[in-house]
Parts: sequence; structure tokens; C-alpha cells
Amino acid sequence: MKLRALSAAIGATVLLAALAYAGTAPTANKWRIELDGQAQTGGDLQFRVTPRQGEPIEVTVTIRSGRAENNVAKDVRDAFAAKLSPERYSVEVDDGEDILIKKKEGQPDFALELVESSVQNVSIKIEGE
Repeated sequence: MKLRALSAAIGATVLLAALAYAGTAPTANKWRIELDGQAQTGGDLQFRVTPRQGEPIEVTVTIRSGRAENNVAKDVRDAFAAKLSPERYSVEVDDGEDILIKKKEGQPDFALELVESSVQNVSIKIEGE
């Protein structure tokens, strides 16, 4: 009887630890968003920025149908620049179709995630640097 209770407790602990780990995204001091393709449909790109200390910030980018990747990059840059504090982050286009989001000196590292995309034919890759 005690062995079964102990096994159940260990199993529950492992499950909770796995769930807690799965819910945390990696953090970095700089992130690159790589965009590729022309938007076949209009829609939204939804991102989440989560500072190591702080509340998540949701960033929604509306993309019009037919936008080329360089224009999609400008739309993404403009949405991040409008939503993120310029005292904490810098946002810039790099190489035409990439966006760099960097923490300012003294600010905490942060996570960046693509939550959802309803834009067809635009590939999005996010890398911490």
C-alpha cells in the first residue's frame, strides 16, 4: 500500500515538473525573427515577449494580402516598436527581411514566441542570439 502511494506521489511530482518546464520559454538578450515569402492572405501574426522578470507583452501584427517579405518585416518591426518600451528594447530591420529585437543594457533577458499566425505563405523562424 505504501509503495503504491509513494509511486503515485513520485509520478505526480514528475508530471508537475514536466508541465512547469514545458511552460517556460528560453530567454536571450537578443532575438532574430526571420521572415520568408509573400503573404497570400491577410491576417495576424501574434507574438509574446516575456521578460525574465515581468509580465508578458502581446504583440499583434496585421498583415495585408500580397505583402512581400521585406514589407512584412517592416510591419512586424513597426508593431514591436509601438508596443515595446524604447527604454527596455531596441527593434530594427536587418538584411531586409529579418527583425532584431535586443534588450537594452541593464534590462533582463527575455523570451520571444510566435503564438499564432493566420497569414498564409509567410514562413517565420525565431532564434535567440
